[in-house]
Amino acid sequence: MRMGPGRKRDFSPVLWSQYFESMEDVVSAIINRIQCRIVALDLRGHGETKVRNPEDLSAETMSKDVGNVVEALYGDLPPPIMLIGHSMGGAIAVHTAVANLVPSLLGLCMIDVVEGTAMDALNSMQNFLRSRPKTFKSLENAIEWSVKSGQIRNLESARVSMVGQVKQCEGPASPECPKAIVEGIIEEEEEEDEDEEGGGSVNKRKKEDDTETKKEHLYTWRIELAKTEKYWDGWFRGLSNLFLSCPTPKLLLLAGVDRLDKDLTIGQMQGKFQMQVLPQCGHAVHEDAPDKVAEAVATFLIRHRFTEPIGGFQCVFPAC
Repeated sequence: MRMGPGRKRDFSPVLWSQYFESMEDVVSAIINRIQCRIVALDLRGHGETKVRNPEDLSAETMSKDVGNVVEALYGDLPPPIMLIGHSMGGAIAVHTAVANLVPSLLGLCMIDVVEGTAMDALNSMQNFLRSRPKTFKSLENAIEWSVKSGQIRNLESARVSMVGQVKQCEGPASPECPKAIVEGIIEEEEEEDEDEEGGGSVNKRKKEDDTETKKEHLYTWRIELAKTEKYWDGWFRGLSNLFLSCPTPKLLLLAGVDRLDKDLTIGQMQGKFQMQVLPQCGHAVHEDAPDKVAEAVATFLIRHRFTEPIGGFQCVFPAC
């Protein structure tokens, strides 16, 4: 993976002030299409919110967190609410809906999460997590890795989302740090043909960069997913039937139709939920194609008369 000097794309993180002025992600794309208010939850262990037991990431606990946030925001008279979640967040949205923790719930949307596919993926999840870099030299480095590794296909989205997925290490790296501390971060020059003198200068520069890295405060993942393995089964097992059992209108957005399992295939044929496939996207559907996701969500809400369009938005209802 070629990373480092010579890169031409802008991998710098986006400040929140600049984000609200210029960025076009799924949140801003939705509010530009329909009348609504969007609340993005800082789930325990995933952000800067402090809780008593941040290691408890069970579906039951995080579902209660969602209900508690809604209660804290709106009291006993919450407005009509639609829950939207991606991957594990989609599973938590379903568990929240089934437990009736949001009494004013009017809609439910899962983004690229299906029980069958998720359960199959859990078998290789630890190997995937071990393949990721443990640390990054900078936020730019983390953003660059996310795009070049294919985790996120939309650079503009990665400049926003990766900032929240990593945090600065508490202390500087020491000379005793294992080699894995910067694994996956390879500094290379764009020129491939160099004479011996040039090659020597590059090696010297690499050593200087390594020394400098050890003095810096590196960035690491905000949440250690490998340590949450005991909760994985509880997030996804039985998810399809739970989703189908929710009495509210439901929307399922997928990156590919091959992700459907048996229960959801039958439910979709019976018309129990609306499904839309967004091709040419990775797992981070809402980041790779924010406009398409925003259009699907906005159209869903207008179709069920939950809101009104704004800004001349013309929705195209899906065919039967």
